[in-house]
Amino acid sequence: MRNLNRFHLNGLRALEAAGRLGSLRAAAEELGVTIGAVSQQVLKAEEQLGRPVFERHSRGLSPTPFGLEILGYLGAGFAEISAGVALADRRRDGVLTVSVAPVFASKWLVWRLQRFHEQYPDVRVRIDADVSLVDPNTSDVDVCIRVGRGNWPNVRAEKLLDQLVFPVCSPALAQHLQYPRDLAHVPIVSEPTPMFGWNVWLNPNGLDERILGDGPVFSDASLCLDAAVAGQGVFLAWETLAHDALTMGRLAAPFPGRYPTGISYWFITPRIGPQSRSVRAFYGWLKAELDQRV
Repeated sequence: MRNLNRFHLNGLRALEAAGRLGSLRAAAEELGVTIGAVSQQVLKAEEQLGRPVFERHSRGLSPTPFGLEILGYLGAGFAEISAGVALADRRRDGVLTVSVAPVFASKWLVWRLQRFHEQYPDVRVRIDADVSLVDPNTSDVDVCIRVGRGNWPNVRAEKLLDQLVFPVCSPALAQHLQYPRDLAHVPIVSEPTPMFGWNVWLNPNGLDERILGDGPVFSDASLCLDAAVAGQGVFLAWETLAHDALTMGRLAAPFPGRYPTGISYWFITPRIGPQSRSVRAFYGWLKAELDQRV
């Protein structure tokens, strides 16, 4: 790595940030310096490299063919460095940071975390409830719990549970639902952009979405579930999210069938490096809890 002695690290960081973010202004904000400082660092780095990395135009920056090649290496390299630094920070403070969607955190995970604390009192868990797709390779997050098909690049993905769905509603409304075709006569609670449609449940019952009427629309599944509890209609619920409300009698499942969507819960960790004891303990505990559906 002697060739690195010829280059300033700040210049390489400026190149990577400007290439990834597409502008000197965005790079300056991320690096905490002025736009002029980033511009000078980029120019000096290009001089040291002996080739232009960017083409300048009114809309910002665009990589040259050489720039595309070197920025790929710089991006990968700084991602590895960031992952190593984040790992050191996590080991120092002893906190296991878990990124998870708010609906799963509020409807399922937080109600069970005490059992994890009882089994592993030396592990402190910090829940980061966010819908954004966090990259555990470059953030301070140790674990992500994601919902999908498991095809995310550059992460280690372990399947936790295949998700099943079925209609749920208030116990009072369930009294009016004897057969699946009765769904044509009640309000349907829905999300504006669901991950799957009603046909995953209706088709196995010889029906399709054309029988469904209108109903209230809410921005996320948590609100939809609350609306079903409140008697506002029938919601096609995820098995894990509806479990506790069903157990407490706040929801009813009027029909017996539960069907897969092709979507699963996944345990996501950084692609590189060994997994800590805390991460493996959390995986084992979470898998056991989900396997019990409680």
